[in-house]
Amino acid sequence: MMAIDSEIPDQQAQAARKVTLIGLVVNTLNALIKVVVGFWANSYALIADGIHSASDMLSDVLVLVASHYGRQRPDKDHPYGHDRYETLATLILGALLIAVAGALVWDSLMRLLTPRELVTPGAVALVVALASIASKEWIYRYTLRIARQINSRLLEGNAWHHRTDSLSSIVVFVAIGGALLGVTWLDQLAAVVVALMVARIGFTLIWDSLKELVDTALPQDVVANIRASALTVPGVRDVHDLRSRRMANRTLLDIHLQVDPHISVSEGHEVGAWVARLLRNQYDHISDVIFHIDPECDEQVDVTEDSRRLPLRPDAVAQLTHCWQGVPLFDQPHHTVLHYLDLAIDVDLFYRSADVPADHIEPLQATLMSRAADLSWLRKVSVWIGEPPDSDQPLPS
Repeated sequence: MMAIDSEIPDQQAQAARKVTLIGLVVNTLNALIKVVVGFWANSYALIADGIHSASDMLSDVLVLVASHYGRQRPDKDHPYGHDRYETLATLILGALLIAVAGALVWDSLMRLLTPRELVTPGAVALVVALASIASKEWIYRYTLRIARQINSRLLEGNAWHHRTDSLSSIVVFVAIGGALLGVTWLDQLAAVVVALMVARIGFTLIWDSLKELVDTALPQDVVANIRASALTVPGVRDVHDLRSRRMANRTLLDIHLQVDPHISVSEGHEVGAWVARLLRNQYDHISDVIFHIDPECDEQVDVTEDSRRLPLRPDAVAQLTHCWQGVPLFDQPHHTVLHYLDLAIDVDLFYRSADVPADHIEPLQATLMSRAADLSWLRKVSVWIGEPPDSDQPLPS
């Protein structure tokens, strides 16, 4: 059974779009100013930082596209939603960052190996680097706050991308200052450092996206906490086969709940619904909970496909009736209840007191069990007086 919370608030998409558009404007201005001033002031570190800001700008575009498609509601072709669009966009962003970083490292190393090409940057580059630090730190804090409010890993990754741009601008600021004091190679070295920072965040984004695409489970401590929460629901005897996977900012959960084997189907389902509701309330990232109600811990039962082939009710009742034909009292009106436990079937027969005297119950049980001894799947027969529990059907006349 699956319990789904598929409502995605529109304000979340609006908040993500707003903060990303603001970041796009900031990054576009930073990229243009850094590249133009970098060329004019002979600062290759500032040019590299401008390319870094340009990659931020492209990441903002990817976030806008992914947020638009990824936060759409589930449909016929995508019953679990479109969240993996965010994952795909993050993967592309990571690859883009690594490619940009490689180009920056190669160009900077080539310049370091030819010292005669090193020049002292202009002082205006120092001012631009300082302005970049201030603007990028502000947009980082703003984006991170919104990302955590709407629980978006893509938006949070974009926030940290802003932070790397801020940190790289600090490196550039120091390098330009050193170059102005006469250490001209610091500018090129800073370009290499900035490129490595870009590559690192790219590898991180790719790794996280790949883990999600191959359905990596939640951390063990989180799984243990989820299991402990499920066990607090009355009626849950045990929890096993708890499986989890991520879809962008959401978690999909499969969980087996062991309950009393003799309760009604509807009661077992209600226990599962309570567990699903509790987990969604306690963990914001859990949206879908698929629960399976077990009458026993099937983890401890060594089963094969053949061993699970117990007869269903029509076949089981037919075999029992064939074995019990002619047994005194068996043909009296009764209800038959089957319990599938431990790869066998327990049979409960419910009679009216007027049809089966109390002193005939034990002999009838023994006779029935003896006559059906050849049925390998039969474990126990019990005779009861009265209506079966949770039955709204009267005994047949």
